[in-house]
Amino acid sequence: MDLALFLGGLVLLLAGAELLVRGAGQVARSFGISSLVIGLTVVAWGTGSPELATGLTADFTNHPSLNVGNVVGSNIANILLVLGFAALFNPLRVPRRLVRFDVPLMIAVSVLTLGFARDGRISLNEGLVFVSALLVYTIWTIRASRSAQRAMVEERAREVVGGPSQGDSAQSRLVVCGVMITGGLALVVLGSYGFVRGASYLARDLGLSELVIGLTIVAIGTSLPELATSAVAAAKGERDIAVGNAIGSNIFNLLAVLGICAVVTPGGIEVPDAALNLDMPIMIAVAIASLLVFSTGHIMTRWNGALFLALYAAYIAYIVLNATQHTAFSSFNTIVTMFVLPLATLTLVAIAYQSWRKR
Repeated sequence: MDLALFLGGLVLLLAGAELLVRGAGQVARSFGISSLVIGLTVVAWGTGSPELATGLTADFTNHPSLNVGNVVGSNIANILLVLGFAALFNPLRVPRRLVRFDVPLMIAVSVLTLGFARDGRISLNEGLVFVSALLVYTIWTIRASRSAQRAMVEERAREVVGGPSQGDSAQSRLVVCGVMITGGLALVVLGSYGFVRGASYLARDLGLSELVIGLTIVAIGTSLPELATSAVAAAKGERDIAVGNAIGSNIFNLLAVLGICAVVTPGGIEVPDAALNLDMPIMIAVAIASLLVFSTGHIMTRWNGALFLALYAAYIAYIVLNATQHTAFSSFNTIVTMFVLPLATLTLVAIAYQSWRKR
């Protein structure tokens, strides 16, 4: 029954996110917003809605560790798993704006999150800072896109809405999109309840902490919308949406999920010591690694994607073996410390040096 509740909630989450993304994407395109901005804002908000719904449900049902693990684990998964998997479909050409602004912003917000959480809690005031920053970022991003691409805005609006001669059709499409968004939100909320309940019960049954479940099962589950969206977008050549979705979702997870949850939860969000000492620093390191990769010719190759996937597999194996106190953990930890991390570090340093030489 616990597994059925968990899987049923996951199915509802994914179905709701799919409806939400499709409806919101159509509305955004009808106003002529560029693909990159759609990925950074509308699609990122839509695919990030499972994390928000899961986080709110976890806090209100007294499972704060599940919320923190979900956000941190999802951010790690969005870079290593989602972008790595998408790059295998089609090498991702990264827009210059992402390298110069959005990815550095993601790194800065990640560092700020660790700073806020050093006392073991993200407070109400810190949550308000996050929410305010999210609103400023979203408004500025949309306005900058519209002012810089006025001609494209009008062209995309005519293509999607159908022009002035098809006003009735455009209006009916917007109504359908509104129904999709409303239905998607309802499914996300309902699915999040069953998803969190099932995850917490599974953690109890398996003898794992809620933080570990949040970092692994829940994080991967709530990152499936990003994974599906970015993979399909990359396969179809919509690389701006593929990359923007992952980066935008990470910014959304930190500013919106942690921010809103800290505001509405009495006393703020409690942050476990394990997340402070290991997972949040890994989240920051992964964000920096993505910037190093993106800076090399503004492209993420299939080889880079394979490297990211291998690092994610090693991270998940480390978390699970450590949590279960498996006999193989000691040997695995030695391999990771002596070989995997040094090789990964040397690779990223070589990538950074190559980028510097090209410049």
